[in-house]
Amino acid sequence: MLKLLTIILFTAILFTGHSQNVSNKKMDGYRAIWFELGQKYADGDKYSGALGTYTAKHVPLAIYSEKANKTFFVYGGTSSEDERYLLCMIGEYDHSTGMVSKPTVVYDKNGVNDPHDNPSIMIDDEDYIWVFVSGRGRLRMGFKYRSTKPLNIDEFEKITEEEMTYPQPWNTDLGYFHFFTKYTGVRKLYFESSQDGVNWTEDKLLADIPVYKGEKSGHYQTSNVYNGKVLGTFFNRHPNGIVDRRTDLYYVQTADLGKTWTTVDGTKLDIPITEQNSPARAVDYASKSKNVYMKDMAFDAAGNPVCLYIRSYGHMPGAISQPYEWCVTKWSGAHWQTYRVTESDHNYDMGSLFIQGNTWKVVGPTEQGPQKWGVGGELAVWVSNDSGQNWIKERQLTENSVISHSYVRKPVNYKAPFCYFWADGHAHEFSKSEIFFGDFDGNIWKLPYQMKDDYEKPVKVY
Repeated sequence: MLKLLTIILFTAILFTGHSQNVSNKKMDGYRAIWFELGQKYADGDKYSGALGTYTAKHVPLAIYSEKANKTFFVYGGTSSEDERYLLCMIGEYDHSTGMVSKPTVVYDKNGVNDPHDNPSIMIDDEDYIWVFVSGRGRLRMGFKYRSTKPLNIDEFEKITEEEMTYPQPWNTDLGYFHFFTKYTGVRKLYFESSQDGVNWTEDKLLADIPVYKGEKSGHYQTSNVYNGKVLGTFFNRHPNGIVDRRTDLYYVQTADLGKTWTTVDGTKLDIPITEQNSPARAVDYASKSKNVYMKDMAFDAAGNPVCLYIRSYGHMPGAISQPYEWCVTKWSGAHWQTYRVTESDHNYDMGSLFIQGNTWKVVGPTEQGPQKWGVGGELAVWVSNDSGQNWIKERQLTENSVISHSYVRKPVNYKAPFCYFWADGHAHEFSKSEIFFGDFDGNIWKLPYQMKDDYEKPVKVY
């Protein structure tokens, strides 16, 4: 596994294509990055395609600001159609004018082509915009950047440089909180907090669950915040550090910026979580030989956590690992309940979960796309009117596409028409990748790939 990771990290430094750093420069359009892992199987790469809004462990990627009446969003961009060169980008959609600005390069990744280094976003109490740029273990460090002006994306300054992968920053009523991962031999979950964004606590280990004493561990997570105070995270575990055997589902939460942690029913937990059968475990999938792929989480109106994920029989793409079942696991107030939403054809299909009262919606590439057994597909909206128990397809958003749509992401405090956004690209072959956003009435707009003016209107395509 370590050898494979080394190969992946090494190959991610190819395709430079540039001789100068373009950080804090405006780009003349929205161009998303295409990527392939290079782990090949009979039915294609383990994952490849349009990964501009990748990964599911980068949370959040967009925030609506009522004060600015704008949605600010980050993504993995690139400089031109024929390059695979990662630029950590930020753009803005103005709800008053219906226009987008030219995007800004927050950080030029200096030749890295790997969207594992994509950014996440946070807005602080003084309306400064923060961009957390992911690193990759200790080979490539992570960064925290802050805008030099409130609610303005023209220029960013570096605040910290540190080891962090999969950044998940949250602004809460009690301060700023950051879930992230360190590659301490394997993927372990950490957290830190801050009162000003500049000075942070020491990194604290949250989860490290080996199966047997002496074995390795590893985890992936998704997180969210409820009512400005309760921070929750769902995570899986990697038996003996083997990421392709990811399984089980755990949940922990804190209401005091990580000073104390509990299960969903308030049972106090010692951290780090180290036991496989910890009371934090929500679902035992290991006994069912099921893999678990984290997608999204949300809270219902009562503050009960809900996780969206795909479960399957393995990591290999194609029929061998099917069914690829989209599921929600929720806390009922007394116990954990799991319901099936639908099926798709790949572990790395990714969508978002929206909860308003008893009406829950999932938006994602659940429909067969033009590249079978590849990442993404055609987008659909699934709805449940009984808090996740039963689901029906409300509408299909895209059809007859030439390339696949993937990694549908929801903004924090989303506002129509920018309710979710994603990128498209060929699932198996290098291709152009564009960025789209849409609303729940089925309207879809494409961000301009080439821009002449500082602000332009997106093009309505559906």
